[in-house]
Amino acid sequence: MNSHNLAVEVGGIFMKNPVMTASGTFGYGLEFASLVDLNRLGGIIVKGLSLKPSGGNPPPRTVEACGGMLNAIGLENVGLEAFVREKLPFLQTLDTPIVLNIYGHETKAYAKLAERIQDLEGIAGIEVNISCPNVKAGGIAFGTNPKMAFEVIKAVREKTRLPMIAKLSPNVTDIKPIAQSVEEAGADAISLINTVTGMAVDVATRRPKLANITGGLSGPAVKPIALRMVWEAAQTVSIPVIGIGGIMDAMDALEFLIVGAFAVQVGTANFVNPRVSMEIVEGLGSYLVENNIPDISRIIGSLKTSGPKIAHRSE
Repeated sequence: MNSHNLAVEVGGIFMKNPVMTASGTFGYGLEFASLVDLNRLGGIIVKGLSLKPSGGNPPPRTVEACGGMLNAIGLENVGLEAFVREKLPFLQTLDTPIVLNIYGHETKAYAKLAERIQDLEGIAGIEVNISCPNVKAGGIAFGTNPKMAFEVIKAVREKTRLPMIAKLSPNVTDIKPIAQSVEEAGADAISLINTVTGMAVDVATRRPKLANITGGLSGPAVKPIALRMVWEAAQTVSIPVIGIGGIMDAMDALEFLIVGAFAVQVGTANFVNPRVSMEIVEGLGSYLVENNIPDISRIIGSLKTSGPKIAHRSE
């Protein structure tokens, strides 16, 4: 065993280190193969998949925001059949857990996807995106209602034996009931946060900068929100939590681990620095060595919330 061990297990998925790539920011893996040693990653989560191909929203679909970006891609993807035929063969050659992120607009679509993924070779788990609008409930996102979140996760659980991660939306007043509901429904882990709903306006034209009007805010601007919600979720559930939101370097990743995340997903940072995931893996290893910490598990959930107050220097 390595004297400074980075390996973690999250809901039945065994990883060399706790650094995963977030869905929608890393394509299908191959796009980054010339820049990143994919076999050194903790896990790769592919771009969100639906049963049928989706063209997503009309452009413009991305806009830079202060401390991050807004996107309204609309979950464009090749669909499950094309993924299995064109993308999966390459992913099957990797020595890194591959997690399929899935979505649908009806509960039965999620269940059908899970059933068809169940017997694919080389898939380590499923991440269920419940931030999608439920067409049968007037467009309310599954992930904003504990009852709907329970129903969709339960439907997926009944169709798969694969480790299942429920990806939670931050666009709720209280994350705790949602986290509890997906745990009760059979999720093996939860990941959060997905993007925070926002918008941007072109003052010259007085029109929205995104064709979809609103989009999802990601990047450093959402990190404080994500940290708080990961901490709350980790206090609430007994299953592992994966932290997402504004992770740009190893120090950011460590913050998420300290508040209780077992692993992290790197998203928007991939657009700024395509090699960032590798740098975070290396940075975590260096932190353990420099601080003489034998195992990353010593960091997870080590937040101190009592004791002497921190003294602030007066400028």
